[in-house]
Amino acid sequence: MNQKNKQTEEIRKSGFVSILGRPNVGKSTLLNAMIEYKISIVSHKPQTTRSRIVGVLSKEDYQVIFIDTPGINTGTKPLNIHLTKSAYSVLNEVDLNLILIDAVRVLDFEKKIFQQIKKVKKPVFLIINKIDLIKKEKLLKLIDEISKTCQFTEIIPISALKNQNVDHLIKVIVDNLEPGPFYYPEDMIAASPEEVIFSEFIREKVFILCHQEIPYSTAVLVDKMEEDEKIIRIFATILVEKGSQKKIVIGKKGEKIKRIGTDARKEVERFTGKKTYISLWVKIKKNWTKDPSRYIIEQG
Repeated sequence: MNQKNKQTEEIRKSGFVSILGRPNVGKSTLLNAMIEYKISIVSHKPQTTRSRIVGVLSKEDYQVIFIDTPGINTGTKPLNIHLTKSAYSVLNEVDLNLILIDAVRVLDFEKKIFQQIKKVKKPVFLIINKIDLIKKEKLLKLIDEISKTCQFTEIIPISALKNQNVDHLIKVIVDNLEPGPFYYPEDMIAASPEEVIFSEFIREKVFILCHQEIPYSTAVLVDKMEEDEKIIRIFATILVEKGSQKKIVIGKKGEKIKRIGTDARKEVERFTGKKTYISLWVKIKKNWTKDPSRYIIEQG
């Protein structure tokens, strides 16, 4: 190892960073913006992120491993409880936490999230997203009010969608990391199993193409993957709870499911750089959300 590389190795920083918040505050959009690549699905529907999608940002002198958690919510259904518990579980497992809120709409139950933060021993940064949608005076007032409620390590306003202040956020994160080794290859952008990422791509297309006709209680299971030098073949099942939902996903003469497969294929090809074939099936599994642990894959 030459002297330059040795010096770089000595000052390298690394760490694990969680992204938490209620549904639809922009967690997935922020993750994609920070690593400059789409690995986490984005949808107007709540609870689109179910697995802990892990994104990796590597530069010459640092590596940040981001964990995008399910949206924290107040729902009492087994699925909601499972997802919220999964989100909270990472708070003391990582090196620092990002709590994301919507600048336009701060809900009362988010103050309960702030109460949970008081118990966390790791640094917690409050990220106020969507600042492009409010006036500066209102933003300053919001920051002042929150500062009196809970002591965060720092409060950082951003717009993940417009990429405003995201570079500053990354700098703050790196400044607060300890020296450490790189955990993943420098050219890796996602540490989640490919099956998880591909299933999320497919599920995103179900949400987008079926609009309000399909509730968020839809799961996608990758049953089998085959890959050679030329092509990736993905065989997946879309789980729904009712026969009426199955008809909607399939569409007239199978047009909807064909479009879901086509659009998901483009996402996979963009992600892998390889030609992709996707085969989809729709299966009815009544009340599957009452036992979500059977169908939700999570990474540690």
